[in-house]
Amino acid sequence: MNPSTDAPDRHVVHRHVILVGLMGAGKSTVGALLADALGRPFVDTDDVIEATAGRTVAELFADGGEEAFRDLERAAVADVCASPDPLVIACGGGAVLDADNRRVLARSGVVVWLRAAPARLAARVGADDARPLLATGSTVDTLERLAQVRAAAYEAVADAAVDTDELAPDEVAERVLREVAACAA
Repeated sequence: MNPSTDAPDRHVVHRHVILVGLMGAGKSTVGALLADALGRPFVDTDDVIEATAGRTVAELFADGGEEAFRDLERAAVADVCASPDPLVIACGGGAVLDADNRRVLARSGVVVWLRAAPARLAARVGADDARPLLATGSTVDTLERLAQVRAAAYEAVADAAVDTDELAPDEVAERVLREVAACAA
């Protein structure tokens, strides 16, 4: 990635940069690019959950259901947001459904909502067995339903939003950097 001149200096934003959005929006891919551009670590809360539990997200959903997974997610969000060093954090798509998570995210950093149309998200994620919420029914229909259910929560927590539909990951990262700079100003 070649950040534009509008991008913040790596030391300007001392808070976490937090990415939220539906699966397939680009949180992990863009998060890694942002971390590189800002010279800070990248953390995906799903990776933290899997490392802590010693099982995949799909296994956790299968064994304990969504509610048990969300309990682990709440702990992961609190842990990564408590880092004294600024991070780039990608949250699982449903993390914003929890009011405690929204409060922690909002006070811990600049939250950017990565948005895309459900059809675009479905094309990106395909038929992925590792995504338990896509296990039944049409991927597009499921993503449309999730978009409707989660939109208010994303909007409530986000300091900014970036539409990712027609953009390459490096273009999304540049737009996020501009939004973060604007929020930090």
